[in-house]
Amino acid sequence: MTKQIKVLMVDDEKRFRDTTKKILMKKGFETILAGSGEEALEKINQNPDVVILDIKMPGIDGHEALAKIKKLKPDLPVIMLTGHGDKPSAREALVEGAFDYLSKPCDIDHLAEKIKEACQQTNKLSGHEERWVTSVMIPITEYSTINERKTIQDAINELKKSFVTKMATTQLMETGHRSILVRDADKEIKGILTIRDLLETLMPDYLSAPKPSLADSVEFSPMFWKGMFNKGIQNVKDKCISDFMSPSPVSIDGRSNLMEAAYLMIQTNERRLLVTLSDKTVGVIREQDLFFEMEKILNS
Repeated sequence: MTKQIKVLMVDDEKRFRDTTKKILMKKGFETILAGSGEEALEKINQNPDVVILDIKMPGIDGHEALAKIKKLKPDLPVIMLTGHGDKPSAREALVEGAFDYLSKPCDIDHLAEKIKEACQQTNKLSGHEERWVTSVMIPITEYSTINERKTIQDAINELKKSFVTKMATTQLMETGHRSILVRDADKEIKGILTIRDLLETLMPDYLSAPKPSLADSVEFSPMFWKGMFNKGIQNVKDKCISDFMSPSPVSIDGRSNLMEAAYLMIQTNERRLLVTLSDKTVGVIREQDLFFEMEKILNS
């Protein structure tokens, strides 16, 4: 006998949640009701399989309730409900860990299918199936950024901060970013400055110029290199970041599979990708994030 799916329906509109409960029950779902975020947190101990959560509610709103639910039950799928004009807020919920979002009023058949999909994904994840890019990325709010008018010294000082071990989403950023996103005055991402870019700024022009016949033997002598590193960084420290940054990384949709992210990194020779949802940049996925996921799969 197939286990009945238990749904926790959270909405402050009594008529909506009562009507939805009746229809869901007719479709075979066991349904628990909550009229607020606070009440939803109290009813989590009834072990629902899926939560349907309205974004706009008095008291604890959907975003805050989602964060608290994910803290209590990280693997519990949450489907967000949003009113007209609230889609940007709903997309943010995906980054915060929601399974999906639907606009109110929603088609009940569509909602039922989403509930089933959420349960199926939860069951598959228990076997560690590949996850979406948004589930392992670093949110854009956690990634180091800097204005394009800042100097190389500013960039070095800011980038160093990312090497402090801290928690981001569900993983530790053990290795730092090794890069910093460069924004313009309108906060749009214009490029990226990597440690490789910083090393290239130190190179004097004559190192890439045509060499005389005896240049190779001179170049690799101890005297040739002496003092060049210190002098190089002093020469460039006040120069503008925009003169040395690389183009913005290639983008990938946040709902993509991790294998797609790995393939894109290999094909484009990128170590990191910008993650987008509806053309909005929401995060960065790095090669080390995929590595950490590989390790989790092998040791789970």
